[in-house]
Amino acid sequence: MAQYYTTMNLKSRFAPSPTGYLHLGNARTALFAWLAARGAGGRFVLRLEDTDQARSPEIYEKALLEDLHWLGLRWDEGPDLGGPAGPYRQMERLDIYQKYYAMLLAAEQAYPCYCSPEDLAAERAVQRASGKSPRYGGRCRHLDSAQRQALAAQGIHPVLRFRVPDTGILNVPDRVWGERSYALADLGDFVIRRSDGSPAFFFANAVDDALMGVNLVLRGEDHLSNTPRQILILQALQLPVPEYAHLPLLLGGDGQPLSKRHGAASLRDLRSEGYLPAAVRNYLARLGHHYAASELLDDAALASGFSLENISRAPGHFDLVQLQHWQHLALQELTDAELWDWLVAAPGPLRDMVPEGMAMAFVAALRANIRLPADALDWARRCFSDQEFAGLAKEAAALLALAEAPAAFWPLAERLLQQSAGDYRIWTKSLQQESGLKGKSLFMPLRAALTGLCHGPELAALLPLIGMERARERLRTVPQYL
Repeated sequence: MAQYYTTMNLKSRFAPSPTGYLHLGNARTALFAWLAARGAGGRFVLRLEDTDQARSPEIYEKALLEDLHWLGLRWDEGPDLGGPAGPYRQMERLDIYQKYYAMLLAAEQAYPCYCSPEDLAAERAVQRASGKSPRYGGRCRHLDSAQRQALAAQGIHPVLRFRVPDTGILNVPDRVWGERSYALADLGDFVIRRSDGSPAFFFANAVDDALMGVNLVLRGEDHLSNTPRQILILQALQLPVPEYAHLPLLLGGDGQPLSKRHGAASLRDLRSEGYLPAAVRNYLARLGHHYAASELLDDAALASGFSLENISRAPGHFDLVQLQHWQHLALQELTDAELWDWLVAAPGPLRDMVPEGMAMAFVAALRANIRLPADALDWARRCFSDQEFAGLAKEAAALLALAEAPAAFWPLAERLLQQSAGDYRIWTKSLQQESGLKGKSLFMPLRAALTGLCHGPELAALLPLIGMERARERLRTVPQYL
């Protein structure tokens, strides 16, 4: 593999089936393949494996391209760009596959199989009952021409099976897992063309990689058992065999397959919630891959720091808290104006809630305390909306009930706020002197009374947003919670 990095001819690909929204595990695979190509100055191909037509409506293809573009990935060849090895949708490559089926048939390395699904299910049941791994027993392997013609005359549409050698060992190197050995007798003759004429995954996937010049296949470890079959196909067709690197699976924090209960399951989920592409790229790039740098990296640094040798064999565990850490770092890279544009681009009434002329002050006050647009919307309600603030948060109400501040503190706080004309420093200094309270005993009750929370941005920055009259009214309502 080293020569690919030195001669800069590495070519990787991402080959999804557009049967749903892009799962985060597949998004990570796409990112790793893209980083491998960009880090070596190579090329990256997007190919759509759309042979499952019943589950591949156009809406999913469109969403796939949109979400990959949103993530920041750009490909050099693909269904929307074309390229020298196109077309890049498998359903547009059926004539190409027919040529290679004919070659295998002519060399007697493939044969038609007329076994019914019921026959195959029964065969597998017997094998499992006897403790054997299910595999095709080769019933149609030795049919002569007359027998095949008789079965075809019954209207049976056969599948096409690859004839696996009866003996031998196939050694399969893998850039993540090392070399693995497979006994060919255990593989069984597998299907390469379905009865409806569409190509099976084993066949089309392998042939496309070879014809498109892909020399590094990065994909999930669930494809490990597919690899020996695909290598056999390529060897039989005298096509080049790529190097393989299989990524450990991406799981939730509880070790179970990633789903919405873990906070997100698809890239579109994260996109709709308001995560920044730079945050998602930085987080996914570190899920099962080690970077020495702990800061937010740009694309060039992510690519140059990517190495197959740094991929772990342990499963990656998606952690929403860690993603929010990278979201925070990505937000800090934005200017106040960029941050405001990002916030108001999200669905919601934020633009209308923030008074005219206060947008930049609002962003400056809140930027360290927001992760998603929903957070900013919540703070806008707390700062600018009396109706939304009608009830204090439970945490704040409990704090007020236990506050060391005596009942006389609240009228004093309101009066001094008016006397200070809303100047936070003057107000809190005079309040400290006259009440005798300081530190947490002073500021926590004030924060709870003014924002309904016991944590958040600096009160000095929030007070001008809330405004003196609204703040006085909130201080007047505190006794009802005592």
